[in-house]
Amino acid sequence: LTDGQEKLNSGQEELKQQQQLLTDGQEKLSSGQEELEQQQQQLTDGQEKLNSGQEELKQQQQLLTDGQEKLSSGQKELQQKMESIEDKMGDIASKGNWYLGMNINPADGHTFGYTVGWATGKDIGSTKEALTKDYLSAYVWGLPASYIAIVRHQQGVVDAVKVFKFKVLGESLSKRFGLPRMNPGRQIVTFGGPIQESVADDAENLEDDPIFSVGGDLAFNWAYSNNGCRIALTGGNLSEADKNDDNTHGLGNDFLCNPLTNTIYDDSWSHDISNIQDCPYPECKEMIVQGTDHGRGAHLKTGPVYGNYAIYVSQTAETFPQPGYTLGREIVV
Repeated sequence: LTDGQEKLNSGQEELKQQQQLLTDGQEKLSSGQEELEQQQQQLTDGQEKLNSGQEELKQQQQLLTDGQEKLSSGQKELQQKMESIEDKMGDIASKGNWYLGMNINPADGHTFGYTVGWATGKDIGSTKEALTKDYLSAYVWGLPASYIAIVRHQQGVVDAVKVFKFKVLGESLSKRFGLPRMNPGRQIVTFGGPIQESVADDAENLEDDPIFSVGGDLAFNWAYSNNGCRIALTGGNLSEADKNDDNTHGLGNDFLCNPLTNTIYDDSWSHDISNIQDCPYPECKEMIVQGTDHGRGAHLKTGPVYGNYAIYVSQTAETFPQPGYTLGREIVV
């Protein structure tokens, strides 16, 4: 009986231990199930995030595609507009009309020296006073031009005119007078002399006029030493590049500048129009300029105004209206 009781007690103890092991196993199983559920939830969350990221990536790719299409469309539209503008400018310039690019009045209080306006091509003056005061049209300055007319006029009425054909056709005045052409400058830009020269029977002051008293072709950006003349004629004196003699005369002048960089050192020697004369520095002490639009330079002497000088350009017109014609900013021929 005693032995049976001990075996019974031992069996009960073993049973308790097995029950405890079973309980522990169930707890571990529950914990593992919870951990598995958490991992499954994390996997589900990760899948959702992946799906969301893929969707966002698709949206961004679509935005990029749309942006590329818009950019391509915009570039095509811009190209079409540029071609349209070029066509319109070509049409305007090919009608055989003349367009006023510049007017020089040597006594209006504004000095059109070598460094003013010619290279920058910015608007100067107003359209209302385009033929009575200094004027530059940025629009016309940028038009293609194959012909140029230099017109001396009295209050808008043609007094004398010369027409030239450029060696290089279709270039704008902006390009011809721009900085790249100023170094070294000194270009003979027309050939064969004027294709038209018309002077009124009653025109005065022709003996030393910078345009109408000498022959030859047009010289642009005539740089010599620290001097420059924007428009001169080859029939006048064209100073050597290193000669500081202040002795090339024409339109748009300065005797103290860097003509290669469009830099003015002192406005004392800037002047609109100098007449044809042999007055080399330093021997000559009185260099005659037209009007009062000049600096304080000691040997610049105010002379009479022969008229305003207008510069017109055309792409196809070879003739200009005769003396007596009343000018406008656009002339149909």
